[in-house]
Order: sequence, then C-alpha cells, then structure tokens
Amino acid sequence: MILYNVTINIDSSVHDEWLEWMKTKHIPDVLATGLFIDNKIFRIISADDEEGKTYSIQYFLKNMNDYEKYLKEFAGKLQEEHIGKYKEKFVAFRTIMESVD
Repeated sequence: MILYNVTINIDSSVHDEWLEWMKTKHIPDVLATGLFIDNKIFRIISADDEEGKTYSIQYFLKNMNDYEKYLKEFAGKLQEEHIGKYKEKFVAFRTIMESVD
C-alpha cells in the first residue's frame, strides 16, 4: 500500500473556507479519479498556530503504478485549481510512503 501525504499550512484568514472547500470539492475530486482506496484528514496539533493551521491530507493507493498514473493524468490540474484559489495563503509539501508489513 502507498500513502500519498500532503502536508499543508493554511493561513488563518482563509482557514474555514479552505477546510470546507477541501472536504466538499478538492478531496472528492481527487477520489473521483478512481485511483485511491481511502483518505484521511488530520489537523496537526501545534502550540504555534500564529502562522495558520497545519493539516495532513492522506490518500491511500494500492500501488506505485496508481500513484504514477495520478501524477501523470490528474495531479497537475487539481494542484493548479488549489493554487488558483488559495495562492500565497498556503505552503504545502508532499511525501510518498510505502507500507512495510
């Protein structure tokens, strides 16, 4: 199993709108690609929320082939939509992890 993790710090001025948009638009659009088998969203608890709130958005895939297909066919458009809506209001980084059983 592959975990595609997106860690995002979102500016407090747009936090509530962003979180609603993520839950009702962006995450459903990512899942609609048919490549992901599950997802989770976690808020990272930090004593310092002055710079915004930080989230871990987790998407689970069966294998790397599905991840590579997501990158090639869908990621660019979905990321551009996010950038267009919240430009200069967030910082994000992505991590790929593989389950070790």
